[in-house]
Amino acid sequence: MRAALLLNASYEPLRVVSWKKAVTLVIMGKVEIIGAYDYFIRSVSLKIPAPAVVRLCRYVHVRPQSPPLTRKNLLLRDNYSCQYCNKTLLSSEATIDHVIPRSLGGKYIWENVVVSCKKCNKKKGNKTPEQAGMKLISQPKQPHWLPLMRMQVKGKVPPIWQQYLFC
Repeated sequence: MRAALLLNASYEPLRVVSWKKAVTLVIMGKVEIIGAYDYFIRSVSLKIPAPAVVRLCRYVHVRPQSPPLTRKNLLLRDNYSCQYCNKTLLSSEATIDHVIPRSLGGKYIWENVVVSCKKCNKKKGNKTPEQAGMKLISQPKQPHWLPLMRMQVKGKVPPIWQQYLFC
């Protein structure tokens, strides 16, 4: 069974939920199915299309959220590329670099960490990019959750979800 995309009443994507959660929400009358997979969920007394996209019946106010700063989310934000030489990296090849080193007061925040290859991280060492004579490809910033969600599901997106995720 596949997951379902949960939309707010305004059709903005909120999150991905399990098929069980989607079916439960349908039965409770909290969501409507607006897109289904090509099979059915059956029980003794029920037969419903397998929900692929469900929309809340009532609008839920959602505070803007920032994704947590984790290694995986940082790799997604920086597109698995070294932010100094633009080399595409595997997760195991990537290192996390503090733009302003911790020894100089740099913090572990979105605006101060980037993905780096081992060679560039070693070259930069305990210096700022300017001191090391290196330039960042892009200025690090805190991502919004939706672009990060798009990157996270890239390549695995059921076609029926695309119109809601890729505007």
